[in-house]
Amino acid sequence: MADSVTLRSRRAWLHRDTKGWIFVGPFLAVFALTFLAPIGYAIYLSLFREQAFFGGTTFVGLANYADVLRDAKFWESFGRVALFLVVQVPVMLVLALLAALAIDSARLHASGFFRIVIFLPYAVPGVVAVLLWGYLYGTNFGLAADLNDLFNTSAIQPLSQHWMLPSIANIVTWEFVGYNMLIFYSALRTVPEELYEAAAIDGAGTWRTVLAVKLPALRGAIVIATIFSIIGSFQLFNEPNILRTLAPNVITTYYTPNMYAYNLSFAGQQFNYSATVALVMGLFTAVIAYVVQLRGSREAL
Repeated sequence: MADSVTLRSRRAWLHRDTKGWIFVGPFLAVFALTFLAPIGYAIYLSLFREQAFFGGTTFVGLANYADVLRDAKFWESFGRVALFLVVQVPVMLVLALLAALAIDSARLHASGFFRIVIFLPYAVPGVVAVLLWGYLYGTNFGLAADLNDLFNTSAIQPLSQHWMLPSIANIVTWEFVGYNMLIFYSALRTVPEELYEAAAIDGAGTWRTVLAVKLPALRGAIVIATIFSIIGSFQLFNEPNILRTLAPNVITTYYTPNMYAYNLSFAGQQFNYSATVALVMGLFTAVIAYVVQLRGSREAL
């Protein structure tokens, strides 16, 4: 009797387990094909090296990784996106936070209109956005050229060596302020009305309510937006790659790590070394994003 009960329970468990695999199976298949397989193939490529004189590929183990860590071009590009991250991300998130707080407040008229207007740049395709700003930045045409002609000067040079990175940061900020604003605004809409009522009973004013109620409620959303922004900063590619046609002497083929890996692969035919650069950069990005998430989670406790 006990054996039959055990057998029936095992069959029920297998049946239930099979149903679960049926539901998650399609996702796991797509996940394996589009995520795990490319990473596995990149790891495989990074362990080999094309031999220039003897022909063919040779297994070199971790030699490519050692070369990347000694590569001055890689570290220059990494330092550039790190500077971009440290300056651009806080500015963008602060602007998005201010916009979300303003739209969430009852004092802003036509808040729905402003929400759409601020979010609208994110709906513009990235390539189109860069082309639009490229026409504004052009020193031989566009707004920058017109202003230089108007004031009889050549001081406005958005595509110069010193202003190129801030110009790219301006484009990225314009594109993603609305996206982050929507994250913050959605989090604000989930704050219980009881907290606002309690703050009002305690005599809290507008700024006190923001500091004591709204900002603590936004902590999780801020961590998420920060992680997304870190990943996006280290993946910087479209903006400098498109603007390179306007300023080829300023934006090099290794201006960012992603551009470096792309040009190594498609222009230099160095697939093994390109895969290594991509993997090293991905590892750095994952570690930094994890540290930010861990720190944000601890502060939220």
